[in-house]
Amino acid sequence: MAYEQIIYEVKDHILTLTLNRPDKLNALTPLMRKELIDAFDRADADDQVRAIIVTGAGRAFCAGADLGTGTETFDYQSRDGQMLAEKHRDGGGQLTLSIFESIKPIIAAINGPAVGIGITMTLAMDIRIADQNAKLGFVFTRRGIVPEACSSWFLPRIVGISKALEWVLSGRIFSVDEAVSGGLVRSSHAPDQLLPAAKGLATEIAGNTSAVSVALARQMLWRMLGADHPMEAHKVDSCAIYYTGKSADASEGIQSFLEKRSAKFTDKPSTGMPAFYPWWKERTFQ
Repeated sequence: MAYEQIIYEVKDHILTLTLNRPDKLNALTPLMRKELIDAFDRADADDQVRAIIVTGAGRAFCAGADLGTGTETFDYQSRDGQMLAEKHRDGGGQLTLSIFESIKPIIAAINGPAVGIGITMTLAMDIRIADQNAKLGFVFTRRGIVPEACSSWFLPRIVGISKALEWVLSGRIFSVDEAVSGGLVRSSHAPDQLLPAAKGLATEIAGNTSAVSVALARQMLWRMLGADHPMEAHKVDSCAIYYTGKSADASEGIQSFLEKRSAKFTDKPSTGMPAFYPWWKERTFQ
């Protein structure tokens, strides 16, 4: 699909997705959400994309949901005629679930304010770095609503329940320094160094690793967060090491190490995922 509110650019095996409504501080609209979901699906199917960076155009990352519909912004029953809560699906959750299901590593380069969905969408991404001047906030309780985008699952797993509760219950805006100390953000950077830092991380992955190994490892780590016993990890680890251990990439990885040269991995996620993948039962919205 052609994109109106995001920019999709691939260079050196790195996809940069730019939220592109700078005049509205990249506030998320239903169209932008749809375009982002399509972009992540498109990237998953493209073996030329080895890593993804998500950032914003202009002076903001994302100022949250677009409030252009005023007081009816979150009143889905009045606005859309949805009579049953059980039938309603949170759009932010659909976006973060598409990110969660991706097989490509995703880096959030938070280049300015990131509040509401502007910060919760990043929780399903793998690494978050930020402009040292950015402000972040889980502001839902100050708008009379609740956290969305599956953030009640992601946030406590990233920063711990106590810090998650502090930020969510207060709804206050906080600094990048606090986000770094709380474990939400990996590092802060001068504005002109943010994207270079993100590209450095992406290049470290794209230039040195097996795409299939990365795809499997990403899903293994995320999905084991919900396992009730390490035996579940042992089961998946055992299958994964069995299949990857006999792959062309494993052979190349070992041979390149012995020959003291850079590896040239050739296996592709589009065709080279092992037979046991996916090992989980797909969840449906019911």
